[in-house]
Amino acid sequence: MSTKPRMGELAVADYTPAQKEAADFFEQTRGVKLAGPFDILLRSPEVLKRAQYLGAFLRYDCSLSGALSEFAILVVARIWSNDYEWFIHMPIAKKQGVSETIIDAIRHGRRPEGMSEEQAAIYDFSSELMVKRRVTNETYARVHKLFGDKGIIDLSALNGYYSLLAMTMNAVEMACPEGAEELPKLD
Repeated sequence: MSTKPRMGELAVADYTPAQKEAADFFEQTRGVKLAGPFDILLRSPEVLKRAQYLGAFLRYDCSLSGALSEFAILVVARIWSNDYEWFIHMPIAKKQGVSETIIDAIRHGRRPEGMSEEQAAIYDFSSELMVKRRVTNETYARVHKLFGDKGIIDLSALNGYYSLLAMTMNAVEMACPEGAEELPKLD
């Protein structure tokens, strides 16, 4: 990665009217200031607004919300080697009850031992989908048995949404927050 991000933070004074509207929408619907990958998405205000709808649903209201979604987000962050996404979601995953042993294995690119049945199914589904671009019949059946049709769609959407954020941050070489430890490089 280069030492300088390809896109810096936008100054509020420089927002176009469409960017101002999108930033206000984000802050009103999410309840927090625009930052991180959302500042990058603001370059395309309509993408930011539409991503906000999906992101808010997936983060707070989907069938896998909570510890399972945070677990899935860590898998996505590791696959994309995205330090920022990892830095934001790792403490949330810990707080939601994902064990440090499991987090450490994911961080180092290893399939964790001691996962729950749900975590193992999510790990395999997410890894297969993002690395092989397909999910085996066996993995699909395990996830379906645990979470049903809605869970299959919600998990696929979690993978896609957090991949969108990671890909965008990776494309612009967004800096990791100060004090954040970078993920180990994988071969």
